[in-house]
Amino acid sequence: MKKKKSSLKSTIAVSLTNYLDAGAIVAGASGLTLWKDYLGLTEGHLGWLNAISANCLGAAIGAIIGGFMADKYGRKAIYTYNMLIYMLGVALIMCSINFPMLLLGFLITGISVGVGVPASWTYISESSEVVNRGRNIGISQMAWGIGPTIILILGTLLAPPTGGVGTEGILFGWVQGIAHLFSADMSGASLHVFSSRIVFASLFIVAFIAWQLQRRLDESKEWETMKEKSKETAQAPTISAFLSNKINIRTMLFLAGMYLTWNLVSSVMGFFQQHIYETAGGLSNEYANMLSVGQWLIIIATTFVYSMIIDKVNQRWLYFIGVSFAVSAWLLIITIGINSIAGLLIFTLLWGLQGGISVQSFYALWASELFPAKYRAAAQGIMFFIVRGLSAAWGLGFVYIYGENGEGFSMAAYIMIALLFTSLLIGTIGAPNTRGKTLEEITKERYGDDI
Repeated sequence: MKKKKSSLKSTIAVSLTNYLDAGAIVAGASGLTLWKDYLGLTEGHLGWLNAISANCLGAAIGAIIGGFMADKYGRKAIYTYNMLIYMLGVALIMCSINFPMLLLGFLITGISVGVGVPASWTYISESSEVVNRGRNIGISQMAWGIGPTIILILGTLLAPPTGGVGTEGILFGWVQGIAHLFSADMSGASLHVFSSRIVFASLFIVAFIAWQLQRRLDESKEWETMKEKSKETAQAPTISAFLSNKINIRTMLFLAGMYLTWNLVSSVMGFFQQHIYETAGGLSNEYANMLSVGQWLIIIATTFVYSMIIDKVNQRWLYFIGVSFAVSAWLLIITIGINSIAGLLIFTLLWGLQGGISVQSFYALWASELFPAKYRAAAQGIMFFIVRGLSAAWGLGFVYIYGENGEGFSMAAYIMIALLFTSLLIGTIGAPNTRGKTLEEITKERYGDDI
């Protein structure tokens, strides 16, 4: 019982990384129109913010660095310093007065998120009991849903007026009070963007709390065992040895393939969803945030169900059901139209259901199971780099397909459907049978004794 409580406690502490990952993405998304108005940005500028943020390239760069550092220096080394980098990035965003400053803040925050992700999923998996490994990964994903929900609720409460008096959030008066401490005559876009600055300030506070908790974690016992074995055999893990193993390459192709095709869609939704709702859908900033809050509440509830059943059911079929919700959501919005309130509501429901049984949940679980300890974080770092890096390129292309006011939404939606269907096929066909096995048993089954 003591071990069970210990694994849950460490899971919660590490899961704050997911909270801050998704929180950074959605904080940027919820205030995207506000920063656009304040700094006079174009759709191209927004594409670059997405491309280098926690959503894409920033996280990609951080992941490949963090993955190799976690395998070489230990999982605990990441938790000792990484949140300090996150706080620096968020502080830059909070204080931004021009586009380069905002861009740099998004980049630094994204790098920190990327550094933490491989270590987090690896640490949770290595510190979990066999019967709770999927559950603990699910709990970490629940934090990925709780973060956006809190951020979006805060964004809704602080939202500036978009259609005259009475359209602002109920706490916008508080925003005015804080803004006027800096400048008594502040108004217009300069005043409105303070809503977003305050949202990012909340992430700074959570990051400080996470740093205090995570730097007190014990090192992974499995990593310590692997390190001792490497000293005895004088065989330190290297990138060339990792890439020369055919099992590693096949596993990476499977995992990156199913995750990339899903993430290309999810990254757009994570960063541009409110913007799409406001432009193509015609909603106000407040109502776009409210609809997204409802979606994230559905994600949290569905993720809880996922966490309770993932260690007990056929994972292949659960994966199929989850991605089927995603495909159905986009097929429906193409059929009904994004200008339809009914269409937006049903789309939000279906997309929320798939988010709770998301490809990322399966990727986090399988990626931490299918590689041996000495390559576990580095392998995830490489794949995360590929996925988020290509997502950055797609984000730049998406804004031109979508257009300034959503005139290209239908073309973009058909591309989304094709990507999600590909993820459905890859994950369903290639789903591994790892449920109920220890990490050592999985490694021996796949690699034998010579690893």
